[in-house]
Amino acid sequence: MKKIIIAAMMATLLAGCASSGNKQLSKETETSVQSKIQEGKTTKTEVKTFFGSPDNVSYTDGGNEIWKYTFSKVKIDGTTYIPFYGLFHNGTNGTKKELTLLFKDDTVEKYTMSESAINTKSGWAD
Repeated sequence: MKKIIIAAMMATLLAGCASSGNKQLSKETETSVQSKIQEGKTTKTEVKTFFGSPDNVSYTDGGNEIWKYTFSKVKIDGTTYIPFYGLFHNGTNGTKKELTLLFKDDTVEKYTMSESAINTKSGWAD
C-alpha cells in the first residue's frame, strides 16, 4: 500500500498540473457563453449540445431545475520542487470556471458564468 501511495504522489509531482470537471467548459469565457445562451430562449437540449451533461442537478422549492457545470485546472508551484525549501513553502495555483443555469420548464430562465483564481498553500511554514 505504501508503494502505491508513493507512486501516486510521485506521479502528481512529476505531472505538475491537473484538471477536473467538464472539459467543454475549459474553453469557454463569459463572452462565449453569453453568445450561446439566451435567457427565455435556450432549451435544455441546446445546453446539452453545447456543454454535455451537467456535473450536478438540483431543484428549487418550486420544482425548477438547476444545472451546474464546473472545470478546474491547477498546477503545482515551482517552489514545491526546491529541496528542503519545498517542505516549508509549497502549493498550487490555477483557475476554476463555473456555469450555473436555472431552468423554468424546458428553457433557461437565468444563468451565471464565473471564473476565479485558485491558490492553495501548504507546508510547515504556512
